[in-house]
Amino acid sequence: MKTVRYMALCCLLAAWMIAVAGCKGKKAEEPTPPAAPSSAPAAAEVKADENVPVAEVKTEADKMDVSQLRAAALTYKEAIVAKKTELEKVAAQLKEIPVTELLGEKAKQLKSQVDSLTKSVDALKARFDVFYAKLKE
Repeated sequence: MKTVRYMALCCLLAAWMIAVAGCKGKKAEEPTPPAAPSSAPAAAEVKADENVPVAEVKTEADKMDVSQLRAAALTYKEAIVAKKTELEKVAAQLKEIPVTELLGEKAKQLKSQVDSLTKSVDALKARFDVFYAKLKE
């Protein structure tokens, strides 16, 4: 009976890790903006902030020209890549925890970190998509 519980717990953990980390194939679907010119003054103006409402980002994007849109999109892309790197590190730490300690305090803390980083990446992607869609127009 213990083996059945152990296997079920391992399967649930594996499914959760796959859902959180995402599939490597999705990176190919991720839109990437064209390269920005090296002298884009807008890069200093736009900061990747996941707390800014999407509606405000849309109105800001409507006022920008092409070079500013590229710079803003690249800023968000860099922030997303940084968050994903941090997410992968935390997920690796979580994978190293023995199965017997998965319900412990450290595992719960790491899981909450993974959840908050995932939400952060999703919020940044939503704002990136605004700039990218405007750039495609």
